[in-house]
Amino acid sequence: MAHDTDTQPTSTSDAHEPLGLPGSGDWLAWVGERCEGQLAEAKRQVEHVKSAQGPGEGGAREVLAAWNRAEIAIANAGSVALWAEVHPDAGVRDRADELSQQVQKYVTELGQDRDLFAVLDALDAGPQGGLDDDARRVLDHTLRDFRRAGVDRDDATRDRLRKLSERAVKLSQDFGRNIRDDVRSIRIAPERLAGLPDDYRAAHPADDDGLVTITTDYPDLVPFTTFGSDADARRDLALAQSNVAWPANDEVLQDLLAVRRETADLLGYASWPDYDAEVKMIGTGQAIAEFIDRISDVAIERARQEVAVLLERKRVDDPAAEDVATYDSRYYAELVRREQYEVDGQVVRTYFPFESVRQGLLDVTGRLFGLGWTPVPQPDTGTWHADVASYDVDLEGVRIGRIHLDLHPREGKYKHAAQFDMVKGIAGEQLPEGVLVCNFSRGLMEHDEVVTLFHEFGHLVHHVLGGQGEWLRFSGVATEWDFVEAPSQMLEEWAWDADVLATFARNAEGETIPADLVAAMRRADHFGKGIYAVHQMSYAARSYWFHARQHDDLTAYGDELQRRYSVFPPLEGAHMHCAFGHLDGYSSGYYTYMWSLVISKDLFSAFDRDDMFAADKASAYRDKVLAMGGSKDAADLVADFLGRPYSFDAWAAWLAE
Repeated sequence: MAHDTDTQPTSTSDAHEPLGLPGSGDWLAWVGERCEGQLAEAKRQVEHVKSAQGPGEGGAREVLAAWNRAEIAIANAGSVALWAEVHPDAGVRDRADELSQQVQKYVTELGQDRDLFAVLDALDAGPQGGLDDDARRVLDHTLRDFRRAGVDRDDATRDRLRKLSERAVKLSQDFGRNIRDDVRSIRIAPERLAGLPDDYRAAHPADDDGLVTITTDYPDLVPFTTFGSDADARRDLALAQSNVAWPANDEVLQDLLAVRRETADLLGYASWPDYDAEVKMIGTGQAIAEFIDRISDVAIERARQEVAVLLERKRVDDPAAEDVATYDSRYYAELVRREQYEVDGQVVRTYFPFESVRQGLLDVTGRLFGLGWTPVPQPDTGTWHADVASYDVDLEGVRIGRIHLDLHPREGKYKHAAQFDMVKGIAGEQLPEGVLVCNFSRGLMEHDEVVTLFHEFGHLVHHVLGGQGEWLRFSGVATEWDFVEAPSQMLEEWAWDADVLATFARNAEGETIPADLVAAMRRADHFGKGIYAVHQMSYAARSYWFHARQHDDLTAYGDELQRRYSVFPPLEGAHMHCAFGHLDGYSSGYYTYMWSLVISKDLFSAFDRDDMFAADKASAYRDKVLAMGGSKDAADLVADFLGRPYSFDAWAAWLAE
């Protein structure tokens, strides 16, 4: 960015431009050039590191700085994975997958490069080496990662680990692609849309055959399972959704699990969960199993009471009903909230048109964290799709990053909700850029979708605020993986506050959502917390036990775990593990959502519910937690903000409300 000669930027971040995207240009060529160019730069920097023949030559600081430049380039090359998830051109998506394999292959080779490890291991981490606390932490984590990659193993073991890593990358891509590309649907008569809102029915007209198509994409799925009164249709759609990527992903997942088990064994770990948990807050695989059981034991009685309420309501419609199925849960929970808590979801959603929610989210987070969001016209961003809205982010008048919101479904796009890195921020080098990828309706949103948007945006804020430091290792959402959801889960609280919602939640007549309705929504939200907790543990148990031991029939074992932990019986004919995308990225660690929720409730306990925008608390949280990235252990970040170690107390109190 150019500046007047008599004016200096107030931040090094402000001296750099966001990444230039090709827009209507040749994306296929650009993706390749971006990735391969950054890989080449990484290799040049690695050679600089390896050229330091002695531990004192050039100084530890200079050597570590070269390694940091290499990691920056590797991260830039690795971000090509984003385009495999969002680009509308299948050729670009396939090319991005190919390039991602190249990046991971190089990362694996580096992790087993004994010459590189020897140089870094010989660096003087003491005062004479010139390393400050952050640099020493970078070095410690780097050396740990080398050992976890098998750098100290024999040649045959290292060769096998390389092959397993390459195989794992390919299997992960196949697993995600099979989910992404498999949109299923049901076709039903128009009268079977009974109970659905008028705008939903209008958006789903009958075709020439007189039938209506309902897909498994979220804008179709969520309202249908919430409001559709036709139980058989709900079941059919739920079954279709639970069979996405079946049977293809059954074999893919079994192969991926086997690769992970063998990798852990070769590295000397008792199981993959032990290997995976070593670098998380929880520490060990056994601790994961204990945590799952602990949550289940605390929540099960409340869950049973709540499902009894659902069953009682279901018997009004079906006196012979003996249980509540998974496809009943949202529908009857909605009826209970409407009839017993006087909260009608179809009324609530009229206050949440998408465009108003998106702007309201920007206004709320801007006010809370002192951030400015300036829209960037599409010609200036060179973005990949017309749906994408981009914003420059500033703090105290200084641009600190850019965000991109890609929030509606389309063919070939990632099917869930997540934040992806486009660029990791490095002070004086490159601005952080993140992409929020979701699948919301263009019209009215359910309130739980509003909560989801706040949640995912929390990751984006964390990525930008945490991307202002020197070291790539700590840039953005770089904390232990079982903490990364906590800041996002805490931001959900602002989507439940009447004063906050009043700033943007308005219906077509311009009427603000009534405070008494929000109060009723909050009361109604307490219903189902026990069900949510134990059902989450059924997912967490799949995630853990699928990895901890071999199981020949994942469907049968998954059903067994659901019967053990959830209050809903398994859906006959469903193979939900094939569409359970978190089994890839989170592997054995799906417990992290509940672990993070425990911490998020504790973090939120420091805020004043009567003054959600209190500047002292918001800025302290911004600066002591979000802006720190991964420069401290998560437990220390929480303690710095709360003034004490984290505890279960706030979560237990929340569950008991």
